[in-house]
Amino acid sequence: MIELAFVTCLAASPTDCENRSLLFQDGTPTTCMRMAPSQLAKWANEHPNWTVARWKCRAFEAGEGPVDI
Repeated sequence: MIELAFVTCLAASPTDCENRSLLFQDGTPTTCMRMAPSQLAKWANEHPNWTVARWKCRAFEAGEGPVDI
């Protein structure tokens, strides 16, 4: 499983940020890198008060701690 880990910040308060992630059942980190821009654009469109500050693709490990990007 591949995780698209990303950090979002409130548009009105750019220092108020949260870690988020989307999981891809199939694929590789390369596939994630290709799909990430469209997935993040869709997420941002659905959450207009937030902006995506940064992101990365990584192998998902169940029980792993907070996203460190």
